[in-house]
Amino acid sequence: MDFEKSASNPIRVLFLAAEADPLVKVGGLGDVAGSLPKALRACRPSPDVRLVLPFHSAINRAAYPARFLGQFPIPHPAGAMTAEAYELELDGLPVYLIAGDLIPPNAPVYSPNMALDGPKYTFFSLAALELARFLDWQPDILHANDWHTALAVYELSRRLNTDPFFAHTRSVLSIHNLPFMGAGAEASVRDFGIPFAEDTRLPEWARGFPLPMGLLTADQIIAVSPGYAREMLTPEFGCGLQNFLATRADHLTGIINGIDTQLWNPADDELLTTPYEPGQWNLRAQNKAALQQSFHLPVDKDIPLIVCIGRMDPQKGVDLALDGLRLAAGMNWQAIILGTGIPELEADTRRLAADFPDQVRAEIRFDSRLSHQLYAGGDILLMPSRYEPCGLAQMIAMRYGCIPLARATGGLRDTISDVDQSSEGTGFLFNEPTPQAVKERLSQVLVHYNDQSHWQQIQQRGMKQNFSWHQSAVQYVRLYTQLVEGSL
Repeated sequence: MDFEKSASNPIRVLFLAAEADPLVKVGGLGDVAGSLPKALRACRPSPDVRLVLPFHSAINRAAYPARFLGQFPIPHPAGAMTAEAYELELDGLPVYLIAGDLIPPNAPVYSPNMALDGPKYTFFSLAALELARFLDWQPDILHANDWHTALAVYELSRRLNTDPFFAHTRSVLSIHNLPFMGAGAEASVRDFGIPFAEDTRLPEWARGFPLPMGLLTADQIIAVSPGYAREMLTPEFGCGLQNFLATRADHLTGIINGIDTQLWNPADDELLTTPYEPGQWNLRAQNKAALQQSFHLPVDKDIPLIVCIGRMDPQKGVDLALDGLRLAAGMNWQAIILGTGIPELEADTRRLAADFPDQVRAEIRFDSRLSHQLYAGGDILLMPSRYEPCGLAQMIAMRYGCIPLARATGGLRDTISDVDQSSEGTGFLFNEPTPQAVKERLSQVLVHYNDQSHWQQIQQRGMKQNFSWHQSAVQYVRLYTQLVEGSL
C-alpha cells in the first residue's frame, strides 16, 4: 500500500499532545509525542506531521526559541477569546505552541485542580483546530492523545457537516491511560458552549468528560498496545466504559509504543561506566560492579541486582514490589529502587532500605543518568504493574540486557516472552497482583540466574529485540492511509 496520497501531496497530520520531549516531559506521553511524530516523518514516503502543544511555562524559552506567528480568535459564548501561536522546529519537525489567557504562564503542565486544567485543555483543544484554519493548512488526520486533547476530536465531529474547512478531516484518538478521563472538566466544557454527548451508549456520568466524548466520535481509537486494547473491554480494566467500548470495538486497535533506540543504546551510551554490545558480558559486568561500589553494596557478580525504576504509584505496583521484596528478604539478591511519587510509597521505600541495609538502596528522586546506569548494571528489572497500557521500561531494560520480571498485563505481556513458556523467552511474567506472587516468581528467577550460560542466552535474545519507533510508525501511517482512502 502506498503510505500517502502522493509524494507531492502527502497526508497532513495535526498531532496534538499535552507534552513532548525534549520541550516538556512529565510522563510516558512525553516520550511518545516526542518520538512518534519524528518517526512518522522518517517513513518513506512520509506524511506531513505537525506537532501542537500548549506553550507551558516549563518549556525552556532560551534553549528552544519560538517565533511568534500571530493571534486568532477562539469562539466562546461570552465573547471570543484570543490564542497566540508560536512556531519552532525540532530535527525537521514543525512544532506549534499555543498560548492564551487560559494557559497561565506559571501553571504546571498538569494540575490537581481541574478548575485550572479543565479550562486550559478545553481552550487548547479548540485552539488547535483554529490553528489549522489560521495556518490555512487543512489536516487530513487529527491525531489527539488522552483526555487533554480529546475535545478536539469531539468538536471536529460537530463541525464536519457545517464547516467546509474540516469536511475531509478524519480523527484518531490515542489512549495512554484510560482512567484519566478529564473528570471535573465538565464546567469548562459547558462554559465554552460545547454540548455534552447524548449517545446512550455512554454511561450518563461520562457524557461530559472529555475522553469519553472523544472516544464516542473518533474515527479510530488507538490503545498503546494490543493487550491494552483487549483489556479495556473487560470490567477489570474498562473503568466503567467497557460496554461502551465494546460498541466501538470495530474502530479500536492497539499499536505498541517504541523507544528511542539512539538515546537508549548501550553500545554508545556516554552515561555508562563502560558501554557494551550484546555478548560483551565482561564489559557489562563492569557497570554492575560500579553500581555496587557506588551504593556501598557487596561487590559480587554472583549476587543478582534487582532494579526498580519509575513513578511510585499503585498503578506501577510499587507497593507489590516493596512487600514482595520484604517477603523475599531471606533470598540472595540486592536491590536499588529509583523514583518519586506518592509520599507514602516513598516513605515505604525508605523504610525497606532501612530495614535491610545490606540489600536495599532507596533513591527517591528523578535521575536520568542513574536510570541509564541501572538498566546497564541491573540483572533484573522488577515491574509488577497492576495495569500497564504499554510500558517503556521493560523494552529499555531488554535492550540493555537487564531481564524484566513483570506482571502479565497490557503492553508487558505483548513485549515480554516468558522464559518458562517459550524457548525464545526474553523475561519472566506472573499473573496475580500480590506480594506473594512477586516473591514466588522472584525465587524461580533466581534459580535461572544461577545458570549464567542460560541467563546470558536470555539477555542476548532480549538485546536483539526490535523496539524501534519505526515499527510503530509504519502501522500508524498505514492506518492514516486507510482512513483517508475511506477503507477503514
